[in-house]
Amino acid sequence: MTITPDNTESAENTGPAHPTETSDHPTEEQAASAVADSSQTTPTPGTETSPEAAEVPAPLPVDYAEGSTKDEPGNYDAILLASFGGPEGQDDVLPFLRNVTRGRGIPDERLEEVATHYRANGGISPINEQNRDLKAALEAEVAARQLDIPMYWGNRNWNPFFTETFREMHAAGHRRILALVTSAYNGYSSCGQYREDFSLTLDETGLREEMSVVKVRQFFMDKAFIDPFKDALAAGIADVRAQLEQAGKAEAQPKIVFVTHSIPSRNAEAMGPDRVIEEYGTDVYSAEHLAVARHLMASVPEAEGLEHSLTFQSRSGSPKTPWLEPDINDALTEDAEAGVAGVVVMPIGFVSDHMEVLWDLDTEAKDTAAELGLAYHRAATPGIQEKFVSGLVDVLSEYLQGVNGEPVGFGEQVVPGKWSGICGPCNCTRFRKDVQRS
Repeated sequence: MTITPDNTESAENTGPAHPTETSDHPTEEQAASAVADSSQTTPTPGTETSPEAAEVPAPLPVDYAEGSTKDEPGNYDAILLASFGGPEGQDDVLPFLRNVTRGRGIPDERLEEVATHYRANGGISPINEQNRDLKAALEAEVAARQLDIPMYWGNRNWNPFFTETFREMHAAGHRRILALVTSAYNGYSSCGQYREDFSLTLDETGLREEMSVVKVRQFFMDKAFIDPFKDALAAGIADVRAQLEQAGKAEAQPKIVFVTHSIPSRNAEAMGPDRVIEEYGTDVYSAEHLAVARHLMASVPEAEGLEHSLTFQSRSGSPKTPWLEPDINDALTEDAEAGVAGVVVMPIGFVSDHMEVLWDLDTEAKDTAAELGLAYHRAATPGIQEKFVSGLVDVLSEYLQGVNGEPVGFGEQVVPGKWSGICGPCNCTRFRKDVQRS
């Protein structure tokens, strides 16, 4: 399992892990959450690791950068691809983890425990290279549509940092920036914290009066994100059925195991709005993933009649702090005991195969399945698939002004539900107890 400093918010195991790269997904950011128990400072919202810490009222975020899901299309002059960042060599690992946990006073000895998975991979997280590839693919699609708007890339915790990218954009004459975050779902780590980052960066660089940043809406409900997973689900079912047939279990049916990054239960319960909680009977974070899972099961013919479940991964931090469950490894054990012979693991919480996916699913969960005798297939994430890239540009197009002031284009929502307006100060963010959820 893992620690989460990239695009997610984690859950605990017996050993140290790596920061989560869902920065790309809703809990990517806090290696800190796994190691904050060694710090005496108050954790950042979304990273509490003990009941005591969880009781401390989390401050509301500093002001948000300009923009919401209700923004009118405008004349933006640059696009920022915003992500979590990751080390690209052994010498980068400790400095990277210090960035992730800055302000917490966590000793290097403890950070080295967290660095295990990066060290085993040569000190390299795949996330930066994946973002280079995504940026290139998006640039090609933007050019093919003759949108004539340059794209930049910046990270929260490693090169290129937001500060240097903001200065680069400003030096090139750009003033109105449209920011696309590599995280599909709503949540503090994947949405609210990026808004805070942009606002703080404008202050740090002294550019607040000269530049504005509008964050693009979340896109987990869009065709862009869903279509690649539809293909991946169908392929996974076919593969597990082939594995079962080869093992002499042709009559056995695969189970579909959807998985996303876990977050502290308290954080999940703090998210709003209440209308989503009432409709799904669970927290908003889980509801979003359940909605995606149900839509995929209903829209992929090969999945008809198959059993499915939602599980979680990458728990970190104090074992005393409740996190969303069940952990995928525990769930696989229960599935095997119940007679399941094979599973298709669908990593619907992630947009790419970064370290978290490679370690937690391709290593730990795969090993668990092998020990249990389960046929196992981990489905592909969207990555730079054409459908994903094209769909993201559709979403960006909602914010770009064409003739007569109309948007250049629109994304296409395919997951049923009213999901707009969730990423905001009182919905996706950890907030004080005395701030009522809307």
